Amino acid sequence: MSEGKIIVGLDIGTTKVACIVGRKASNGKIEILGDGKALSKGVKRGVVTNILETIEAIKIAVKQAEDKSGVDIHTVNVGIAGQHIKSLQHRGLMMRDDHEKEITGEELEKMRKETFKISMTPGEEIIGVTRQETYVDGELADNPIGMLGSKIEANFHVIIGQTAAVKNIIKCVEGAGLEMDEMILEPIASAQAVLDEEEKDAGVALVDIGGGTTDIAIFHGNKIYHTAVIPLGGNCITDDISTGCTIIRHYAEEVKVKFGSALASKNRDDEVVSIPGIRGREPKEISFKNLASIIQARLEEIFDIVNCEVQKVNSERKLIAGIVLTGGGALMKDINLLAEFKTGMPVRIGHPDEHLTSNTDPALISPMYSTGVGLVIEGIARSEMAEELAMEAEKNSRKFDRVRPVDTMDHEEEEQIEESEGKKKKKWDLTKIVWKFFNEDIK
Repeated sequence: MSEGKIIVGLDIGTTKVACIVGRKASNGKIEILGDGKALSKGVKRGVVTNILETIEAIKIAVKQAEDKSGVDIHTVNVGIAGQHIKSLQHRGLMMRDDHEKEITGEELEKMRKETFKISMTPGEEIIGVTRQETYVDGELADNPIGMLGSKIEANFHVIIGQTAAVKNIIKCVEGAGLEMDEMILEPIASAQAVLDEEEKDAGVALVDIGGGTTDIAIFHGNKIYHTAVIPLGGNCITDDISTGCTIIRHYAEEVKVKFGSALASKNRDDEVVSIPGIRGREPKEISFKNLASIIQARLEEIFDIVNCEVQKVNSERKLIAGIVLTGGGALMKDINLLAEFKTGMPVRIGHPDEHLTSNTDPALISPMYSTGVGLVIEGIARSEMAEELAMEAEKNSRKFDRVRPVDTMDHEEEEQIEESEGKKKKKWDLTKIVWKFFNEDIK
């Protein structure tokens, strides 16, 4: 990829729409040029429910990002999540005509694209395919490019979503006057922003707690093995507080953010916050311990489901690096301690500063921007891969040109020469026969 190419990430979330503009700097880090944010009203649990409101939010976020970065935004990489997302494993096979020819990246990419053709349930479609293990003639190959062999097999992680949900996202993007470059699963984007290669190799579960959903991406050996989306997030906690404390939702969100905690045992009963009453009613006092009890109950439910998803992979491949929490929900006080208690695994909070330049706005290093930053990083990685494949194809094309036969006669010329030579041969054979009989007559 040419240095300095600008990539835009658009995170259409349940609580906010974020637009991040970035490019790869000369030191290999990602430089964020600008960002924009708008309140999201048309999305619930990661799914668009109001096209017009979502379009308006996208326009606001993009305009802010354009003003800050000085870049005219036309193409974006869009994140997708929602409870409709699911994944499966698929094994692909390619038989090669020439086993003496080196395996190329083009062939591996062709296998990956073929996976998009597998049959789906009506109303569903494949939105992403990632290659995992690859085997050449039955032997595991870490990097098969350049190897020789007659048979390539590969395991693929296939991500599936509802066609209607996908089309609604595309409609919102186009309605805002933009073009979509790539659609990227949000937990994969978040993982790009907060995980390092060592964690992915050792085995790690990325848990992104957003407003409407909790997204999971599990890695081992630097490959993704499992993805899942849980339809529970920060908004569920806010609703629980509103109901449990009988206060309006606006105040419930405010006390959650300012005074909330994931562990009730670390709070005292005599610590209270006063909430204004509605239309002249008496103020309501809420103890920090009671508030934390409500938050803890919902988070325990989320971590129980997370643990079930983790065990689907952890039983076969140990996740030595444990769990990394990110997203706006990861800002909850003591949430890492609760997660460790519920899962029995080491836990850390992931900030999207792993791959960013030192001059990045501190506000963007918050876990709530992990998806937006990750969309830029993943967009850059995919753009680089596309350029590498294009260069490889061009190189192979030139190699083919060099090894063509020197004789450039077309087929018609060759056929004419063969026909002419055949006639001469027949004529010579006939002369020989006549001469033979003539000699025998003389004798």
